[in-house]
Amino acid sequence: MKLPKAAEPANPVLPPPPPAPEPSPREDDEAAQFLAAVGEVQPVKQGARRVEPAKKDTLPPRADEDAEVLAQLSELVAGDAPFDLTDSDEFIEGHLPSLDPRLLRKLRAGEIALQGHVDLHGLTREEAKGALERFLLASRQAGKRCVLVVHGRGLHSKDQIPVLKASVQLWLTRGRIARWVLAFSTARPHDGGSGAVYVLLRR
Repeated sequence: MKLPKAAEPANPVLPPPPPAPEPSPREDDEAAQFLAAVGEVQPVKQGARRVEPAKKDTLPPRADEDAEVLAQLSELVAGDAPFDLTDSDEFIEGHLPSLDPRLLRKLRAGEIALQGHVDLHGLTREEAKGALERFLLASRQAGKRCVLVVHGRGLHSKDQIPVLKASVQLWLTRGRIARWVLAFSTARPHDGGSGAVYVLLRR
């Protein structure tokens, strides 16, 4: 005799699902560490998108001409000038140390043919410098090798001091003009004597 089957429940009860594992705390929570280290921060206001170039410093005013001359004289006395110089009341001479002594002797003796001359008589110091610079530049560009510069003896200057003579010596040994010069020497009497100089130009 078969036993009747027990009636199955309409809604079988399922066992509850196992609980989800709790997420393990992050060991390297960088954001939390950063906030803990620096605290609360505020965004930086956006500045100008274009960076303006810095203004160039204005050039200092040109030094006084007399101050420039004194500085140049100091360099000459200190031996900083590249020219070997000889100077006396009646005679001036200067040359690059590398110049062939035979060429210097010929210049001193007036044995190199003159290819031009400039007379600075009656000019102010500033006018004379400009005239000398233009003359030597033109002479060099024309391929001239030896020229005569007449600066005068200073007989009509205050206290009869040959201002242009000293200035010409400085200009021939310093600055832009000096870059064109190999040597210079007081002229022979028939070319102006102590009132003029022979100037030997670079090629």
